[in-house]
Amino acid sequence: MQLFNAFLRTYRVRLVLAFALVVAVALGLVLATLPRLLDGYFQDQERQSLQTRADSVAVLVQEQLAIYQTLGTDSPRPILVPTVPLSPSDSMVQALGDAAGGYLADLTRRIALADLTFSIAPSRAEPLPVYVLTIPLDPAVGAPGQQREPISASQTIEIRDSWWSQTGLGAPMRLVTVTLSDPYTNRAQTTQTIASVLLAAASLALIVAIVAAVLLAQRLTDPIRRLTQASRSLAGGQLDSRVVVAPSESPEVAELAGAFNDMADRLQQSIQIISQDRDRSREFLADVSHELRTPIAALRTFNELLRDGASADPQTRDEFLEQSARQIERLDWLSTNLLELSKLDSGLVALDLRPDDLRVAVENAVEQAQPVASRKGVELVTKVPLVEVRQQHDPTRIGQVLSNLVGNAIKFTPPGGRVEVALEDAPEGAELSVTDNGAGITADELPHVFERFYRGTSSEAERGAGSGLGLSIAKSIVDMHGGRISIQSAPGSGTQIVVSLPRDMSISSPGEARG
Repeated sequence: MQLFNAFLRTYRVRLVLAFALVVAVALGLVLATLPRLLDGYFQDQERQSLQTRADSVAVLVQEQLAIYQTLGTDSPRPILVPTVPLSPSDSMVQALGDAAGGYLADLTRRIALADLTFSIAPSRAEPLPVYVLTIPLDPAVGAPGQQREPISASQTIEIRDSWWSQTGLGAPMRLVTVTLSDPYTNRAQTTQTIASVLLAAASLALIVAIVAAVLLAQRLTDPIRRLTQASRSLAGGQLDSRVVVAPSESPEVAELAGAFNDMADRLQQSIQIISQDRDRSREFLADVSHELRTPIAALRTFNELLRDGASADPQTRDEFLEQSARQIERLDWLSTNLLELSKLDSGLVALDLRPDDLRVAVENAVEQAQPVASRKGVELVTKVPLVEVRQQHDPTRIGQVLSNLVGNAIKFTPPGGRVEVALEDAPEGAELSVTDNGAGITADELPHVFERFYRGTSSEAERGAGSGLGLSIAKSIVDMHGGRISIQSAPGSGTQIVVSLPRDMSISSPGEARG
């Protein structure tokens, strides 16, 4: 019972029932009113037809009486004889016949098709009839399906009684009345047939209406069903579920489906960003744990050795203290870079964009790196245009990018090598490049150089040192500027890193810059 009640409460069933109810009410009104209207119309038609037949019978009777008065004798015959009171003449009665047969009986069967009442009154001044003849209609005259109709029609005519004029008394006008009643008609049968046809048509129309209502309700509720399925799929984790909008859909349904799809797109993007952030956080935490484990383990080892008696040897103690200082510097470097990268990833860093001269950023980065290059014996060369290269950028952050790139180039360039920092101005934007002739990078390592904590698989000490975060930080800053960073390198041929900054910069959102 509960399932049945729930089924009746569904939107589709309600639409079908409402549509069927409207059609049923409309058909019920038609069935209740139309047969009555048709019955009244047919009854009026029958009355008019009966009146027409009554007029026709009266005219024929008038002609028959006229012929009766003049035909077959030397002098006219009377309609009424002068008795007290007046009475019909026998010859007139014989000429018209009686209920068993004769002229009036023949008119009853052939024309009147109803009970015929014939009466004669002396005059309009004496309208009381002195002769009345009723001829019932033979039941055999009625056709199958016809019924007697309780209606009547009369026609009164005046006929001059010409015999009286021969007697010198004047020719009075006799009142002859013909009344037709209870005719056989098809009205009841026709009305019943029409009612039956209407009932059958109404039943068929109701069935068609129910079928049409089911189809219409299915069409109207199908978008809701698809929306429900898509919502359940989204709730179940299928973030790519969308509602397909057919070209024939109504604008309201198309607008609703479009809004749902837009919501699903934004939800999918948000969840993807959250998932990516979660994965990054996990990877970041794992990488940080791994990177911090080495200097902490070294410091613990040095501390244990010193506590176990190694501090008694001054040379050993000094060596352990020097190594501990290096590990502490490494921890400081790691913490600084991790904090910087965390700020970039979380979007806490807001760019201070200015249309400044990029040559200043190049010169500052080269100036800061010059002492290190000089100590290592690496030639540091700058190639910048003679004119200003004004580009929308954050001077501090671009300087940080150049410092990382130049520092890496010096680190991996052997003494006597060369590092070149160049700036080029182009219509589509500015290009910053750092080129060295150092050891280079193998092809299998190039795709990973911008990953966090990646320091390569080379056994060189320089490659293994550092935090592995410099290039990752540089890429994040370049992405925030809407630019791109690329690297070209080969073992023994050196390395070139190019930073391209677009002229019309479309700054990425913090979430996009993290990619």
